[in-house]
Amino acid sequence: MLLIMDSERDREQDSDQDREQDRERVPATDTVLIVSGGVAPGELSGIRVPAARCVIAADGGVVTASELGLRVDELIGDLDSAPASLQARVAESGGRVRRYRAEKDATDLELALAAAVSRDPPPRRVIVLGGTGGRLDHLLAGALLLAAPQWAGRDATGTDVEAWLGRAKITVIRRAAVLGPAAPGELVTLLAVGGMARGVTTGGLLYPLRAADLVPGASRGVSNRFVATTATVTVSAGVLLAIQPGEGGGRRP
Repeated sequence: MLLIMDSERDREQDSDQDREQDRERVPATDTVLIVSGGVAPGELSGIRVPAARCVIAADGGVVTASELGLRVDELIGDLDSAPASLQARVAESGGRVRRYRAEKDATDLELALAAAVSRDPPPRRVIVLGGTGGRLDHLLAGALLLAAPQWAGRDATGTDVEAWLGRAKITVIRRAAVLGPAAPGELVTLLAVGGMARGVTTGGLLYPLRAADLVPGASRGVSNRFVATTATVTVSAGVLLAIQPGEGGGRRP
């Protein structure tokens, strides 16, 4: 019985990985790029900006978008960090400017994510481009926001969401993901958010997980390492954040 169950589970994981590899080939027409604030000078230097059908700037992200030479299709937020000259440039180029009052119930990033997934047709992937600078509470809230259930959709997969924050990358995993590219030895951390992540199985990592359950707040998934240029992660229930800090070397703490 155990062998049969393992075989069925392996087939299901192979199917998940096939679906995720198909998502890795998401074309630019199915991708929305959000540029957020909190970017330190030079933090995104040399970055390869992903192609996208639409660029949304979250408030001060319009400054970073301008520095990267991106045309902004929508500027959203309370705009306290968006220079008037760049607001005017967005409007003059045919983009939409949506100003909210400062005393609001959502951060500028949440407004931008909601705007991204509400586009018609909805994107298959949203990439948040930003930095790790600024306030710690904003950084933590933003990371948790990426995994919020409102982006999951009715089928519990919804829009793929990831963030490129300086050298770091965060990938939301609701079913399966192929992580990378990375150098062998590069660090990756898997964190359960919003509840237990059940049936977590990995491939291509130094410390493998096999149908493991990860509890929010536990450190079991911290500081794993790539053994190749890519790794696979599947989860049968729950949500994971896969965090690639863009670093390697050292020992697991």
